[in-house]
Amino acid sequence: MTSLQTLFGIDYPLIQAPLAGVQLHELAAAVSNFGALGSLPCAMLAPAALKEELLKLRAATAKPYNVNFFAHTNPEPDAEREAAWREALSPYYEEFGIDPSSIAAGPGRQPFSAAVADLLDEFRPKVVSFHFGLPAPELMQRVRGWGSRIIASATTVAEAQWLAERGVDAIIAQGAEAGGHRGIFLSDDLTTQIGTFSLVPQIARAVKVPVIAAGGIVDANGVAAAMALGAAGVQVGTAYMLCPEATTSALHRAALKSERARHTVLTNLLTGRPARGIINRVMHDLGPINAVAPEFPLATGGIAPLRAKAEAQGRDDFTTMWAGQNPDGCKEIPAAELTRDLVAGFATR
Repeated sequence: MTSLQTLFGIDYPLIQAPLAGVQLHELAAAVSNFGALGSLPCAMLAPAALKEELLKLRAATAKPYNVNFFAHTNPEPDAEREAAWREALSPYYEEFGIDPSSIAAGPGRQPFSAAVADLLDEFRPKVVSFHFGLPAPELMQRVRGWGSRIIASATTVAEAQWLAERGVDAIIAQGAEAGGHRGIFLSDDLTTQIGTFSLVPQIARAVKVPVIAAGGIVDANGVAAAMALGAAGVQVGTAYMLCPEATTSALHRAALKSERARHTVLTNLLTGRPARGIINRVMHDLGPINAVAPEFPLATGGIAPLRAKAEAQGRDDFTTMWAGQNPDGCKEIPAAELTRDLVAGFATR
């Protein structure tokens, strides 16, 4: 099996997880310059912002990097469900003086598209990663035409096999401990989601491509454990959130440094899809998983003005504070230093 170092042109088989909302090019460049694979989260960037970040990333590093996109299908708006969502949030709108009729509906995250591929054609990144499955075959072919490697997240053995059948170069085994959105895409059944160290060996036995362990890995010991279970490399996200190169907000940083970081839950309230984050007021009040929330990414519209109003008062009642189940690795040190500490785990195998 080809190593990740050979596939991606990197020195260490470590990927910095794409951290949408808490990073831009600076973090990706720092990790890539160290010799691992930095990642730029692109799903929340408008075309002009995406191009600007790619230009800055290319100027900041000559090393390979990963660009990450979502591969979801935007749902048809459901007026009845949206009305029920606004009704569930109405006490908060009243509390913060928000007129619900003034809130624009619509998705806040766009899937990978032909227009995005046109933009990427100038950059031809070494690695392109996808979450929530894969884009259409013709878009996959365009990515391959650049010579880019394709990786994607799987949360079950069935998803890993599905991805392997479609020719991905490596599979990210996303355990239930991982922060941020679950990559689940073949079903909506959260009872199928298992821990990283149970998932990795099962996927490694089921597919013939390299497997990248993700979820709960925050130090060299975790890296070594993942490799011992059959992983070809690791992906680390939460541990990087306190690095100075990250754009993590003051509220989010404070939560990560507190005991609250030890209580994370899967919630669909903030975007419409299950994602792991530090519990906040709206999760506590409505329950972290609630059927009233519109499908991803439409739930974002109703929450966004509440988040803005609360954050202006220094409150994180509606703030997205994604985090994995192991906050102990979060350190306020430069990304290169953290990466150095992590890659020491490869030497202990």
